[in-house]
Amino acid sequence: MARAPPIIDFAPFYHGDSETRARLVEEIRSACEGLGFFQLCNHGIPVDLQDGILQQSQQLFRLPPEVKERYNRDNDRFNRGYEPLRSQNFEKRSKGDLKEGFFLGRDLPLDDPVVQAGHFGQGPNKYPAEVPDPALFRATVDCYYDAALELAVDIMAVIAEMVGLDQQTLERLCHRPIATLRLLHYPPQPPDAPELERGIGAHSDFGAITILLQDSTGGLQVWDRESSEWADVQPIPGAVVVNTGNLMMRWSNDRYISNLHRVINRSGHERYSVPFFFDGNADFVVECLPSCREAGQPARHAPITVGAWMAGRYADTYEGDEGNPAKDLVGLD
Repeated sequence: MARAPPIIDFAPFYHGDSETRARLVEEIRSACEGLGFFQLCNHGIPVDLQDGILQQSQQLFRLPPEVKERYNRDNDRFNRGYEPLRSQNFEKRSKGDLKEGFFLGRDLPLDDPVVQAGHFGQGPNKYPAEVPDPALFRATVDCYYDAALELAVDIMAVIAEMVGLDQQTLERLCHRPIATLRLLHYPPQPPDAPELERGIGAHSDFGAITILLQDSTGGLQVWDRESSEWADVQPIPGAVVVNTGNLMMRWSNDRYISNLHRVINRSGHERYSVPFFFDGNADFVVECLPSCREAGQPARHAPITVGAWMAGRYADTYEGDEGNPAKDLVGLD
């Protein structure tokens, strides 16, 4: 039987004693080494803010296609704005993933040094003027971005404790990071949809960690290597789903896995989710952590900067299937 991701209480991080804090660290360590996924409760992102960003997302995706296209992410180099249906195709076995998205990040002016330096994923946001309340949309997504970033840094602090990372190195990683907020809409799959139709095909995430807010619809599945089955990730009110990505897997010498997951929306309802991708400072060099390397064991991956890694992964998924971990999934389901 497939294992569902464990549910972890994050409250000890904020006000626990040494014993409960140590137990939290071990729970997260076990989750990162097992499924690479866990659900996190009592994480500090207010429920009303979670509800608010899901509501704003619904209003955004209800706009006419021609309006959303005005904000297409391909209109500039900043990786911001609208992503049409079928833009991605992770498994390369259908006509594309049945979802549409909207990319946001830290809203930076064009004269900001990291924007002028051309760092991946850094630049101004696109805030659609056609939503019912543009000011509320902007305030909500910016506030949620800040809250998710704060939580991501807190989770990275736990991971730093797991691997013996010093505070100075952690601060360098978290300084002005590449961190992307993405609003996603999954239309319901028709009853007669082909078997290979996916809301999003099986894939692993590119960066360090992902924090996912999902609505109550369901449809997210995680691959359990032990049972060779897909496990449903049932939505828990107020909780977020956290997973480690490819960059974290490289950094930990493959100790913390970046697991395959997918979405199949057969609910008959619209599905909305809000992933937040934390990757780290563009200039930070990711190389094998000493604590994740046994005596005499070689590093399995060459050092690479966060910025170079992320730019390459986006090029792969939007322009081809090289390096796609899901391309060999034929027969898994």
